[in-house]
Amino acid sequence: MLKKINIIGAGLAGSECALYLANRGFKVNLYDIKTKQKTPAHHSDNYAEIVCSNSLKSDDPTTASGVLKRELTLLGSELIKTAYKFKVPAGSALAVDREAFSSEITKKIKENKNIITHVEEVDSIDENAITVVATGPLTTPKMMNALKSLVGADFLYFYDAASPIISAESIDYNVAFFASRYNKGDADYLNCPMNKEEYLRFYNELINAKTVQLHDFEKKNVFESCMPIEIMAHRGEDAIRFGPLKPVGLKNEKNLKPYAVVQLRKENKCATMYNMVGFQTNLTFPEQKRVFRLIPGLENAEFLRYGVMHTNNFINFPRCLDKFSRLKQNPNIFIAGQLSGVEGYVESIASGLYCAINICQMLNNDELISFSADTIIGGLYNYLIHAESKNFQPINANFGVLNPIIERDKKKKGELYCSRSLSEIKSIKDKYNI
Repeated sequence: MLKKINIIGAGLAGSECALYLANRGFKVNLYDIKTKQKTPAHHSDNYAEIVCSNSLKSDDPTTASGVLKRELTLLGSELIKTAYKFKVPAGSALAVDREAFSSEITKKIKENKNIITHVEEVDSIDENAITVVATGPLTTPKMMNALKSLVGADFLYFYDAASPIISAESIDYNVAFFASRYNKGDADYLNCPMNKEEYLRFYNELINAKTVQLHDFEKKNVFESCMPIEIMAHRGEDAIRFGPLKPVGLKNEKNLKPYAVVQLRKENKCATMYNMVGFQTNLTFPEQKRVFRLIPGLENAEFLRYGVMHTNNFINFPRCLDKFSRLKQNPNIFIAGQLSGVEGYVESIASGLYCAINICQMLNNDELISFSADTIIGGLYNYLIHAESKNFQPINANFGVLNPIIERDKKKKGELYCSRSLSEIKSIKDKYNI
């Protein structure tokens, strides 16, 4: 007898997961609070609602987002197929008619004989059923309490306060230098020094830069435990120079003491990504690129993830989940979408598909499938599994999560990443007959 499958949340991850399983003959119970109620970010009664930009980022096969879409297409993603069907002109990006897209996904779900939809707020999790929790960054209070009972309140976060992540290849090492403060321990930090003139230029641009307009429901909580760098800067010209940019205990190879220092910390073991220490920010993405490139050594910085400050419920993946996105203490329960620590529309779709593939494997008594860091989907999960749990933050698709390829030409490198990734996806499809 087949095990019961419950999917909680009919956003991008939950909808992808439900359709993948149902199209392969499995019976699915799909729970969502629509149409009885909505979270503060939602407006439509449809499933798979795209709430902000209608862009699913670049479709260029030499970009990480473009490679991920091709991986998902090969793996049979229903949502990516539908996104292409309702594509609207947007240059090299894949943008969709959001109403038509969500309406089509809702229709497919409601017309699928293997999916039973339930309009209700779930307040408990059946630990004996195979369950996918995909309730998103604004999970309802009842569902949050159910999760707390399983993983503990300390493993759930209620805001996303993340600093930018920069590609290691884009840093100018003629300017930046490795050192730890007062030479304590190993030289674990990469330091970008500023003289007074450079600092004042950066400071003035920072305090006058454009910021993201917060939703009303975010304003109450988002800054309670983490101060954005630009807000700190407004406290005075030296506020950040005595805070995250303090130069004390740091000297470069010429034994010169900088006026201020921006420190970068390794984001992964292979040091392909660096985090800007203390740079949680609410600046708009274009302003982050413009202002932070004023920092010496970062003039040509490639931002793999921009800093964000907004309400966002997510689980501490490295502490709570295994490599298949299941709760470590209960392998029947999967976490998908932004709740699991992925950022972005396509990444959420990918996480729903990844869970669905392995649920199929479980129900067929077959070996579970993981992907290597030669693929974007594998690289994302490799990052999530091995991230530092103490300072865990969500991540989106970028080439920094991949096993690196040594190639100076950026376009050629993207082509090599794409070719290598799709080769592995095809191999896994053939091996496991998925």
